[in-house]
Amino acid sequence: MNRMNFPKRYLIVILTFFSTFVCYIERVGFSIAYTVAADAAGISEASKGLLLSAFFWGYACSQVPGGWAAQKIGGRKILLLSFVIWSSTCFLVPLDPNRATVLIVARLLVGVAQGFIFPSIHTVLAQWVPPHERSRSVSLTTSGMYLGAAMGMLFLPSLVKFKGPQSVFLAEAALGVMWSLLWFEYATDPPRSEHPKATAAGFGESLLPTKASQKMKVENGGSTVRTAQIPWRQILVSGPVWAIVVNNFTFHYALYVLMNWLPTFFEQRHQVSLQEMGSSKMMPYFNMFIFSNIGGVLADHFITKRIMSLTKSRKFLNTVGFMVASVALMAIPIFRTSGGAIFCSSVALGFLAFGRAGFAVNHMDIAPRYAGILMGVSNTAGTLAGVIGVHLTGWLLEAAKVAYADLSSPESWRLVFCIPGFLCIFSSFAFLLFSTGERIFD
Repeated sequence: MNRMNFPKRYLIVILTFFSTFVCYIERVGFSIAYTVAADAAGISEASKGLLLSAFFWGYACSQVPGGWAAQKIGGRKILLLSFVIWSSTCFLVPLDPNRATVLIVARLLVGVAQGFIFPSIHTVLAQWVPPHERSRSVSLTTSGMYLGAAMGMLFLPSLVKFKGPQSVFLAEAALGVMWSLLWFEYATDPPRSEHPKATAAGFGESLLPTKASQKMKVENGGSTVRTAQIPWRQILVSGPVWAIVVNNFTFHYALYVLMNWLPTFFEQRHQVSLQEMGSSKMMPYFNMFIFSNIGGVLADHFITKRIMSLTKSRKFLNTVGFMVASVALMAIPIFRTSGGAIFCSSVALGFLAFGRAGFAVNHMDIAPRYAGILMGVSNTAGTLAGVIGVHLTGWLLEAAKVAYADLSSPESWRLVFCIPGFLCIFSSFAFLLFSTGERIFD
């Protein structure tokens, strides 16, 4: 790499891309493997929903502590520790649906470990990537989530079919170990002392101000002291902040419901297993990978070419993404073929990812100094959406079984998909009314 003059920060970004890629293979893989094992053991839908939601309880509890630990100990070390913990858990815990307590504890532990990943990644990228490269670096890193979900949907059902559900756990653990070895070998802390200009421009600065006062470096090597108290009261009563939080909640409610319950939907509604669906089952997540990057490019184009103001650009992309997604979500159970349902779920998730160019980047618009804090707050809301959505869906399906005898009718699934559809409409109006692209926190 030295002979090729390959910058070290590019390698760091590529490795963080693969970290999110592997994590989402794990999340999709568990829902696929557990669904097969639970169905074979006769586990109820409500019980499945409870266990599937356990991950999100752990994930919600560790995001803000993860940011604190990444800043205190170092994002590089915390990211490695996270991978070691969840990979070891996947390797050691047997997939036995009848041992629900063991699985719930394991999923809580995996959730806690993975909750440290994104705060650590943002800390690492803030240290390594200069300001003018951060947008595309963060975009590439986060798009690994969707590509990982797509690859998981494509390959893991066949692995379950030929090697059994437990093989998915072992494959995920192996991927986690391989990534950990690469990270241990190639990831280092940035040599900030050798790059004083980069340090002055923002290299190595934390995204999470946690102390009451911080030193602000200046180019001549001196420093001044500034107050960095987090304005919690202003944050919690801010309309633009709540617009972001509401949209993050809605995005993850829809994403996690589809990620965890689509395998059951296709098997019960259309009597087709994921193994029989070929490559089409990966399209919803592959669409997210494509549309998330399209949204980011369009946002930068609208702003840099002065086609729209920053505020209008954010509102336009968010509204288009969520409104189209709402229609597609509510149409999913209507189609009589699995192909139609795949098309609708692909459109829904693709445009939800497109809408992230509105709300998800808005943290940095309104509070660049506290973007990490706002990210922790809104991501916690998004994680709680997973807890609520995944668990609630299990209860809705249990009630549908009583009302309609089975889950093969569109009526059995209508409420499951209408709830996130209506949430998308509500969130769009909230963002139109309350969001802004202007800085509101100094």
